[in-house]
Amino acid sequence: MTKRGAKPGERRGGRSKGTPNKATADVRATIALVAERNVSKLERWIGRVAKDDPARAADLYLRLIEYHIPKLARNDLTSDGKPLPASVTIHVSGG
Repeated sequence: MTKRGAKPGERRGGRSKGTPNKATADVRATIALVAERNVSKLERWIGRVAKDDPARAADLYLRLIEYHIPKLARNDLTSDGKPLPASVTIHVSGG
């Protein structure tokens, strides 16, 4: 009897790796449209918050732009397979 099916790691059909499904793409497009249509309102809302609490307004702004400019992935640095120290000390000398 012959064995059927894909070998481990072998892909047969389906979406290409990294391609979002149609529902995900549709939801993202809808969210982008709603955001685009409300940019002027958002600017006013953040402006109102900034009058009373500039730090809160900055926090809101930074949280919002994460959806436009994704955060970079964290990378762990190693040297010859050994983790590098978690802290770094910088000595500054004046002249």
